[in-house]
Amino acid sequence: MIETHQNKGAPKKNNSLLELVFNIVIPSVILMKLSGPEDLGTVVGLIVALAFPVGYAIYDFIQVKTLNFISVLGFLSTLLTGGIALFELDVEWLAIKEAAIPAIIGVVVLVSGMFGKPLLAKLLLNGLIFKIDEIYEALDTSGHTEQFKKKINNANLILAMAFVFSSTMNYVLAKWIVTSPAGTPEFNEQLGQMTLLSYPIIVLPSLLIMFGILFYVIKVITKLTGMTFDDMLNS
Repeated sequence: MIETHQNKGAPKKNNSLLELVFNIVIPSVILMKLSGPEDLGTVVGLIVALAFPVGYAIYDFIQVKTLNFISVLGFLSTLLTGGIALFELDVEWLAIKEAAIPAIIGVVVLVSGMFGKPLLAKLLLNGLIFKIDEIYEALDTSGHTEQFKKKINNANLILAMAFVFSSTMNYVLAKWIVTSPAGTPEFNEQLGQMTLLSYPIIVLPSLLIMFGILFYVIKVITKLTGMTFDDMLNS
């Protein structure tokens, strides 16, 4: 059964612009422009660059006061990148790490659907946005609850496939761009390039898929319940 609930309070939301600046823009600029021997140096430049996403993750946790699975993986991903560079491991480990993070999320999404508690429902059917109780009451009244669950499971599978796409593209991008040995200025510069390119090549397509899934779920709800989009939204 798909579990939903109304949130009692309105937690602070993540700032997408700050996430982009601290996780993508600033680290990329430091790695590409300020980690040469004449500037910060390879090691210091890497540490300073990685300090921004790590620092933002800690700041975000303090502000939002919740610890979610994806945030934890992002935090670990940053630390692993630093470890690979500082211990000068083979760059193949970077490609594996880049692929592993979205792959783990994809597996979690897939397994959640198998146990009848699709993660998609928790991500999209947010009690702060939608009138969850009214939606499920309308589904129950119309006798479409089971059909809705099947549709959600299908959408959940598409979400899992989106993470498979992200995992594959992360691996290909890392193998294509980062070819220099870890611990060198060239490695840092290539790492910055990879971070910067990951946004248009991986993040944006993934977001488009997410919006497509959200649109699909809304269409399913309106069709099965007879509710309009305005009807299902909280004030």
